[in-house]
Amino acid sequence: MTLLQVMPDNAPRTVLLRTRDDDTITKELAERGVSLRHWPVRDGLGAERRQEDVLALYRAEVDALCAAEDLRVVDVAQLTPADDEAWREKAATARKAFLDEHRHAEDEVRYFAAGTGCFYLHLDGRVYAVVCEAGDLLSVPAGTRHWFDMGPRPDFCAIRFFRDEDGWVGDFTGDQLGADYPRLDALLAEGS
Repeated sequence: MTLLQVMPDNAPRTVLLRTRDDDTITKELAERGVSLRHWPVRDGLGAERRQEDVLALYRAEVDALCAAEDLRVVDVAQLTPADDEAWREKAATARKAFLDEHRHAEDEVRYFAAGTGCFYLHLDGRVYAVVCEAGDLLSVPAGTRHWFDMGPRPDFCAIRFFRDEDGWVGDFTGDQLGADYPRLDALLAEGS
């Protein structure tokens, strides 16, 4: 189930809102131009999660979204845990790459087919931590300052949508704001 935690951008330990209520989350985000929708979670994602298999499983939804929003480039980003040092290094490098605040020249559209990740949206003097889980389709408007945490042991499979090949390229702001906010694992532990 999706989680939203809202904090001031100058007080990371102050929680203004924390909810798993889908209607509240959708409304809070929509008021800021961010879209949260849901697709059905399909059975059939094996441990290997090959890109072509993931896309085939969601072909109807992918094609409909691409047609409706003029999205032309689709791929799959994923990490699946392993218990070896090479994987741990790869996961730590991947996690670190997206923890710094950045923005994109086009909308960032992600569907979580499996697993969990957290988008931190820096909007209107606040930070909106949106923990996405399987079934969540999040669309963040172009130019939105944000960062992403995949957790200390990343396990997710997300379909990414773009208009152009270089749509995923981040423009890093240099702001280290994200370092002060609770990471994905802390957000999930708070409600346990």
